[in-house]
Amino acid sequence: MRSALITGGAGFIGSHLAERLIAEGLDVYVLDNLSTGAAANLDAIRQHPRLHLRLDDVNSEQPVMELVDHADVVFHLAAAVGVKLIVDDPVQTIETNIHGTELVLKHCAREGKRVLLASTSEVYGKGRHEVFGEDDDLVFGPTTKPRWSYGCSKAIDEFLALAYHKARGLPVTIMRFFNIVGPRQVGHYGMVVPRFVRQALDGGPITVYGDGEQVRCFCHVGDVVEAARALARCPEAVGGIYNIGNDVPITMNALARKVRERVNPAAEIVHIPYAKAYAEGFEDIRYRVPDLTRLKELMGFEPTKDLDAILDDVKESLTP
Repeated sequence: MRSALITGGAGFIGSHLAERLIAEGLDVYVLDNLSTGAAANLDAIRQHPRLHLRLDDVNSEQPVMELVDHADVVFHLAAAVGVKLIVDDPVQTIETNIHGTELVLKHCAREGKRVLLASTSEVYGKGRHEVFGEDDDLVFGPTTKPRWSYGCSKAIDEFLALAYHKARGLPVTIMRFFNIVGPRQVGHYGMVVPRFVRQALDGGPITVYGDGEQVRCFCHVGDVVEAARALARCPEAVGGIYNIGNDVPITMNALARKVRERVNPAAEIVHIPYAKAYAEGFEDIRYRVPDLTRLKELMGFEPTKDLDAILDDVKESLTP
């Protein structure tokens, strides 16, 4: 593996992956339209001769085709992400996630390029498990609720990727991310950890949506980057789906208290209804905990940073 294309490479996860691959000695091609990413995310490697940044859209066929030609492996991370963005602009969500993925897979299949497709825990939808395994059913709400368009669009991405694998031999691996956190992640698209930390730094209040008993797990972006790198080099991972994240659960109430403790003990915690935060009739998921057995058995994956270390890292990145 001498070169890589990262779609969405100026985004939160993509920029960390780009830095890691540059440090490893790869030529890294980045495609990003900066709709949710930022050129500043690449500042540490912006002048590096092995970084090749193309400001363009993953929905545009020409740049996708040209950049796939340069790469030995493609990390397809470009997507519309974040609950708030999804609720506010479902058209962008559906078009970006489905059409962009279709173009990437088509041109990778043309040359048999290795593909790592970023998916999401949102594909599990309204499933009633407390811990989700890769073979569990996917359960979505009604089409009248735009909140489900993201998970549904990413599920279509997965179906399409696996169809390319079966019908055309495309060497693809699907990575289902569970609440990835770290420096450069922003809170205004609905990401809860940077939002809580930013609110605490600003003096509060820390705003918890609903009753705060929703359960999530949080994994540091550095651990996710290492998992993605390892999967790209693992022939046994081709054709597979892997949950990637941390499996230590915490409620949003407990998370808010932990943020207050580590960032600003004087910050107040308040609860606001979903209807005020998003829209009337908004539906959230109660539990979102990954079963990591498959990834651990394949490559011995274990997260290296606990939540305290993650919060300290986010706090440092948001402090001027």
